[in-house]
Amino acid sequence: MATMVTPTPVPAEFYDPAHYKPDESVGYLMRRILTMVSAEVERDLLPTGLTNAQWVPLFKLYVGSASTVAELARDCNLDAGAMTRLLDRMEAKGLVKRLRSSEDRRVVNLELTPEGKAAAKRIPVVLCGVQNAHLAGFTREEWQTLKSLLRRILGNAQAIQSER
Repeated sequence: MATMVTPTPVPAEFYDPAHYKPDESVGYLMRRILTMVSAEVERDLLPTGLTNAQWVPLFKLYVGSASTVAELARDCNLDAGAMTRLLDRMEAKGLVKRLRSSEDRRVVNLELTPEGKAAAKRIPVVLCGVQNAHLAGFTREEWQTLKSLLRRILGNAQAIQSER
């Protein structure tokens, strides 16, 4: 059975180097939005003691999208050393425990502590509040359209990346 390969999308021709303005760039706008939303999330999580670097892996463990150090590093786009240092800080805060696998000693499983679960439970409340505030004035239909358009851009990005 042949595997299907998603072809690289044909590039659009919306931008022209002779007339390029960064503040009109979709990438620039997305980066600005992400930066501002991240700062707001970090500010709202300040009472929990969680940083942006910590809440993302904590939440990934909470929702079950990763359960080992290797999976979490991959999901968070961190190298093994950076993930180890981050987990050291999270372990020192009493949020996670590392447990060596009994089947494969090379695998380190991660488990949230009760304190980690309590902190992770607050994350969706903050994320929903921040995102809803940034979507003020949008209709439900506009919100759905925006998500659809962003998924298309993400799909294009993934196809381009898989070609390289």
